Amino acid sequence: MPLGPILDASPDVLLLTDMDYDGGLTALSALRDAFREAGLDLPHVLAARPNTGRPTGLDLDGDGRLGGPRDAQGFGYFNGQGGMAVLARYPLTLERDLSELLWKDTPESLIAANDPGHDVQRLSTAAHWQVTVDTPHGPLALLTLAATPPVFDGPEDRNGRRNFDEAVLWLHVLDGRMGEMPQMPVILLGNLNVDPERGDGLREAARRVLGHDRLQDPMPGSDTVRWDRTGPMRVSYVLPDARFAVIGAGVTGPAADAGPHGLVWVDLAWPR
Repeated sequence: MPLGPILDASPDVLLLTDMDYDGGLTALSALRDAFREAGLDLPHVLAARPNTGRPTGLDLDGDGRLGGPRDAQGFGYFNGQGGMAVLARYPLTLERDLSELLWKDTPESLIAANDPGHDVQRLSTAAHWQVTVDTPHGPLALLTLAATPPVFDGPEDRNGRRNFDEAVLWLHVLDGRMGEMPQMPVILLGNLNVDPERGDGLREAARRVLGHDRLQDPMPGSDTVRWDRTGPMRVSYVLPDARFAVIGAGVTGPAADAGPHGLVWVDLAWPR
């Protein structure tokens, strides 16, 4: 993993998506140590087993075989491929993990009645974590996700519908529809994998997230990825609580050979 853009941003809190998970957090601990040696001390780390590569026992893609990457709860060739991780200067606590929530049980679920995984398919492709960061100013809640791309399917638009429900899940939490709502300041961040204006996804999902009155958009219209086939799009987001004052925000382009995604960053002043 190229460290340059992250070192330049020098974050207090860092969410990484598409990072493989191992049970002992060996890779994540090694990354933390590499940051420290390079001058960025993020001593607190958090990761949990994602849904990527987790077997369902069903033939979800209809190819007549079991155990393929598209038969898993989230696309993956092995258990834990492409998960999430959080690193921070301050202590982290996993307050709520919604990754086991079945797609059919989410509010206003768009799952089809005849979906091949109807009774076992989890909503989260990777994970949905509510993480408390114990900052010197007080606790804040990170609402994290890494949603499925709304493509690579057929006219049934299974991935598009699942992406929509993944993207708006935290809105149901903020609206108090899924238990107690976080009262501390929140930051919704991660890869929604959908642009509010461009691409094949159900773009209303991104518009609903961006328009929620609990959140603010510090960088409207910013592109976060440039794919060869589709060009620039906005798919990754850092959306702070409306009570924060935004000092700065931007997207740092990826380092050479680091893929098409940029590093999204936001500097905030704590609410008074």
